[in-house]
Amino acid sequence: MMRNSSFMNCLACLAAILLWTRCQSKESTKETEAKLPNIVVIYMDDLGYGELSAYGATELQTPNMDRLANEGMKFTNAYASSATCTPSRYALLTGVYPWRNENAKILPGTAPLLIDVDQMTIPKMLKTKGYHTSIVGKWHLGLGDGNVDWNQKVSPGPNEVGFDYSYIMAATQDRVPTVYIENGHVVGLEKDDPILVDYENNFEGEPTGKDNPELLKMMWHHGHNNSIVNGIPRIGFMKGGENAKWIDEDMADEFLGKAQDYIRGRKNESAPFFLYYAFQQPHVPRTPHPRFVGASGMGPRGDVILEADWCIGEFMKTLEDEGFLENTLVIFSSDNGPVLNDGYYDDAVEKLGNYKPSGPFRGGKYSLFEGGTRISFVTYWKGKIKPGVSEALVSQLDLLTSLSKLVGSNIATEDSMDMLAVLMGESTAGREEVILEATTRTALRSGDYVMIPPYEGPKINQFVNIELGNDSEYQLYNIKEDPGQNMNLASSQPEVLERLVKRFEELRGGGYDKIEQLELK
Repeated sequence: MMRNSSFMNCLACLAAILLWTRCQSKESTKETEAKLPNIVVIYMDDLGYGELSAYGATELQTPNMDRLANEGMKFTNAYASSATCTPSRYALLTGVYPWRNENAKILPGTAPLLIDVDQMTIPKMLKTKGYHTSIVGKWHLGLGDGNVDWNQKVSPGPNEVGFDYSYIMAATQDRVPTVYIENGHVVGLEKDDPILVDYENNFEGEPTGKDNPELLKMMWHHGHNNSIVNGIPRIGFMKGGENAKWIDEDMADEFLGKAQDYIRGRKNESAPFFLYYAFQQPHVPRTPHPRFVGASGMGPRGDVILEADWCIGEFMKTLEDEGFLENTLVIFSSDNGPVLNDGYYDDAVEKLGNYKPSGPFRGGKYSLFEGGTRISFVTYWKGKIKPGVSEALVSQLDLLTSLSKLVGSNIATEDSMDMLAVLMGESTAGREEVILEATTRTALRSGDYVMIPPYEGPKINQFVNIELGNDSEYQLYNIKEDPGQNMNLASSQPEVLERLVKRFEELRGGGYDKIEQLELK
């Protein structure tokens, strides 16, 4: 009996040791995972460098964006890769220059998936380190194989390039199909009301903005005169899916709610998360919720910027309320520079006043001048990143390799540079150079200079009233001394021009003069 009792005691001790060891292992795993920060990218759509009060805006006050900028690291020499939407989003997620992919252009709503399913992306990289990944908001990187049946699962898409969860609009707010897609499925779709989409031909009997202006609550200026949804004419033709169509004025609330739900859903999960929160503002059509109509005094464009600022404030409150704020790196930026009239009459031009969306820079969306690609860029991490201003040259291309370094991965791309120390405010040693792109045309930023090669085409796009950067001669600007690019130094500094042209051709390769003219639809 004594032997048996001793044996049982030994077993009990062994079991206790094993249980303790197992618990310690779990705790160790949780501690390891907790050391990896959550990562949020807040990506605006067509927001210019000068649109935050923290970046000099006087007519608008953006307190929640300002909080990120003033309490984090505010960059003044940061660039999107491109002056238009799709290429910039491609570069941000893949760490690859968009001009390396001939299809990386402004995509129609029926374009196939631009990112190859085997290609490395930020969410794929983070998943190798145990992250749960998500996208909420604007996608505009193509879906499917180019022949999508919107009434079945739409694939491949975000879920096939690294996102565990996706709640998106397919392209842009002004393009059909005007529906939300959750993990590949159109939200609210009814089987007896299938969706049909065509970008060439209308469906019989369907009204259009061009032929039925009496049905419009927002008048089109150029393009944007096809199918009418919620009184707004769109690009492309759509029929059916009535119950699935979004209500434009509710879109900001819809995406905010989904982003908040995602954060709240991670509270009891041990894995770190990555959220790509892609806003639709202030892209056209600008449709503020009634709560924000008239709030800016600058028409719908100003109103939706204030609406977006409020959304950011609510989102940041959720991060804080759920206990994530001190272990979350937040990156704020925009996909390209601003545009006022981009296809609709909405008083953006008439109510501009002294407001300068591009700040001190020349040009805007679609432009090779600084206003096209120089954007607001902020890194915020409470308790980790000290407030400051950085003049280091950085590109959104650098996020993939820099975040890889942050989480202990060795994944990198040739175009994406390790700027982690710069993003964290620990170094001012940014890039030496970066290639900039605008609708297939490319230029070089090197040190304090920008060199723009000669390009054919109009100097100004009359529809949007933006200087495109085209000229028959080389252009060379000292961007530090002349941020407005008013003085072309090509003839007065030939040695600098020759050096930059040579370097540009080394980086870019031949054939860069084969361009496509900007076509607004």
